[in-house]
Amino acid sequence: MRLLMSATFRPSVHKIATLAGHRDAVYGLTGGAGATLYSASADGMVVAWNAAAPEQDGELLARVQNSVYALRHLPAQRWLVLGHNFQGLQAIDLAQNQLAWATALPPVAIFEIVYSESRQRLYVGLGDGTLAVLAGPDFRVEKLLRLATKSLRTLALHEARQELAVGSSDHLTRILDLDTLEVKYTLGESTNSVFSLAYSPDGQRLLTAGRDARIRQWDVAAGYELTLVVPAHMYTINHLAFSPDGRYLASCSLDKSIKLWDGGSLELLRVLDKARHAGHGTSVNRLVWPGAENRLVSCSDDRSLAVWELEK
Repeated sequence: MRLLMSATFRPSVHKIATLAGHRDAVYGLTGGAGATLYSASADGMVVAWNAAAPEQDGELLARVQNSVYALRHLPAQRWLVLGHNFQGLQAIDLAQNQLAWATALPPVAIFEIVYSESRQRLYVGLGDGTLAVLAGPDFRVEKLLRLATKSLRTLALHEARQELAVGSSDHLTRILDLDTLEVKYTLGESTNSVFSLAYSPDGQRLLTAGRDARIRQWDVAAGYELTLVVPAHMYTINHLAFSPDGRYLASCSLDKSIKLWDGGSLELLRVLDKARHAGHGTSVNRLVWPGAENRLVSCSDDRSLAVWELEK
């Protein structure tokens, strides 16, 4: 294991647009088809945007009763699945602009939704430590599995290995076998809540991050051996996102900054903040790379989204 401290400069990054319209903190963000992306906020608003034409206004898709933290686009079905806290899941039919289905879940917060194409299953992380498994095509509850006594904050799928990584507020990351849903590995090096997980696009590494402000890298083929620790931010890391080609990793934090890293070495390339790049003024909550790899979108407690362009 290495402790990485060095930083180097690489590409220039510019903020090209601010997307405004939400009336409360924006927590949910996911990519859609092409340059489309979707955001959701504490006021229950779900909005569609076009990152290729950020000058256009967003389209309000839904307004629900409670906060929405989790969104997942299902391209084959053309559905947008949203986690309606304390109510369950709802799917918007994007072609018809209407409700496709709704499924009740335990009345707690919903923090993450992932979808397995190979199994046609939705996996949902809940605030009471439960993993909900919903089976297609109608996505009714197939199983409720209590994994922890604290919140399941983040999920990541490794389809090739048929594994699901689950990060929790009990400081642990559990690697589950998708066949049995039994725990294959438990990663216990984090010193506080795990808020974000990201498999590298080649599937060889898992990155974990959270309240202890460090990024940890794990070698998947070596039984999830810890290989690198990066002291990445001053405060909680809320989200990690690899660019589609794996060249870059972006992280965002409660410290109001976004950081761009080399996707392979995890060397620091750029810091995006309010003072130097007119960035967000409050906690940055989530990131997505819509469409082309040279655009990154962030969302924040300041009620806005920012569109960033990398000059390669």
